[in-house]
Amino acid sequence: MRRNGGMIAMLPARATRNFLLILCAMHVILFVDRVNLAAAAETIKDDLGLTNIQLGVAFSAFNYAYAPFQLVGGWIADRYGSRRTLAVCALAWALTTMATGAVSGLVTLFAVRFALGMGEGATLPAATRALSRWTSEDARGFGMGVTHAAGRVGAGVTAPIVAFLLALMSWRMIFVLLGLFSAVWAVWWFWYFRDDPRDHGSLSEVELAALAGPNAPASATPNAVPWRRLVPRMVPMMLTYFCMGWTGWLYVTWMPSLFSKNYGIDMKKSAMFYAATFLCAMIAEFVGGILSDHLLRRTGRKSIARTLMVTVCLLLALCALIPAILLHALIPGVISFTLALFFLDLAITPMWIATMDIAPEWVGSASALMNAAGAVAGILSPVVFGLILDRTGSWTMPFGVSMTLLVLGAITAFWIRPDRQLAAEPVRSLNFAAD
Repeated sequence: MRRNGGMIAMLPARATRNFLLILCAMHVILFVDRVNLAAAAETIKDDLGLTNIQLGVAFSAFNYAYAPFQLVGGWIADRYGSRRTLAVCALAWALTTMATGAVSGLVTLFAVRFALGMGEGATLPAATRALSRWTSEDARGFGMGVTHAAGRVGAGVTAPIVAFLLALMSWRMIFVLLGLFSAVWAVWWFWYFRDDPRDHGSLSEVELAALAGPNAPASATPNAVPWRRLVPRMVPMMLTYFCMGWTGWLYVTWMPSLFSKNYGIDMKKSAMFYAATFLCAMIAEFVGGILSDHLLRRTGRKSIARTLMVTVCLLLALCALIPAILLHALIPGVISFTLALFFLDLAITPMWIATMDIAPEWVGSASALMNAAGAVAGILSPVVFGLILDRTGSWTMPFGVSMTLLVLGAITAFWIRPDRQLAAEPVRSLNFAAD
């Protein structure tokens, strides 16, 4: 690790650069797989004869599996390592995405999106575990920021790409084509990555020593997950991430249709505005990581670099949403929605870094608990949005729920304590006489 003028540079080794490149590619694919349904929603809705509520149910199907399989997947990643876990997951994404092209109605569409959620359940916990072992403590913001920013690139480019491909082929063939990328990535990852950087052979002793900071995991195989102590520590993070996820999943699911129907523009223009929104979110993810690293170096306090930053960002996102609800013009609305997502995503990277701060030895399980809460929000928010939309006809009124939850999330963030690390319990012998 090098420090240059106060800025953190990632390890210069080619192995580390390639590792981040592969993780960036994974995040792009993840969000392509999540957004592709929303990008082709109007075409699929008409083809399958779905209502807005039924489309909302289809959007939520992913998270019905994604939420519980976060917990299972986080444990699997901690138990068997990120290398095998992510390779198997990627093959699952490939099969389920291609199978989407064969659906015949709501039931089969729900089934394949549910299966996709199962496949993606372990993905981010496993990736976070890998990142915790391949970056030092004061560069995790950069590593997390650049990889999560890549996910926003995937979300941003999916809508215009799908809109372009719809002019060339059926939406069913598009899903088959997109599924192939996941299969290629699975081979690439398993061939290149190693759970322990020492096993890779391309890092020097100096570079390996830079990874062994105070929060580095003790070993590649952790102790048993202390669920009774871990879950209470993660409750504030879970509540905060639920509040963030409620709004975030609305962008992933309903936003292309909102731009088109609420502002009266065609799907191609809607796709371009949608892409611009997520490209701004990409910048936010990257800047959020760098800013969190900077605050940690300047203050030495994780409560400022993580907790305070999250609180401020959520309040700014709340303020940005107000014009979108009050104004109905296209440009002010797009700017407002874009700024809201920018500030929301600015808070995501410090949230994920905090899981490494709190439970460095059980990052997979800790991040799974947090992300599962966000996935539960992803189950509820698209359906509630569709319900309010069908009842009121308003595309902006459902964001009143989002604003309320952003206030709640800003409050619960104060109880996140990234400065208190969860350590392994000392081994105790059973001594009933002493009791």
